[in-house]
Amino acid sequence: MASSTSSLADKHSHPIKAGTPALSAGKISEMSGGLPGWVVKDGAISKTFNFKNYYETIAFVNAVAWVSHHEDHHPDLEVGYNRCKITYSTHSVGGLSENDFICAAKVERLMR
Repeated sequence: MASSTSSLADKHSHPIKAGTPALSAGKISEMSGGLPGWVVKDGAISKTFNFKNYYETIAFVNAVAWVSHHEDHHPDLEVGYNRCKITYSTHSVGGLSENDFICAAKVERLMR
């Protein structure tokens, strides 16, 4: 499974044309298998990361912001003192796209 996370993390997000359908349930299951701890629910994928303190949390948020900027694909973030919940979905498809899984894999790579 780690190799699929690596291959996703090596890809880059791409523009998605209007009218492109969201990923099928089978494809979502296949792609999420390499992302431990990520939960698929209501057309989104999310995970909560825990840290020792606020400084570490904000350093992580800044790293995620850098990835988001470079991939031009931005998650919703819920930030607390020692935690950050990341939620990805692709609004233009009304659910999940490969871009969501690529960015989630890149976040996992940050945590290594």
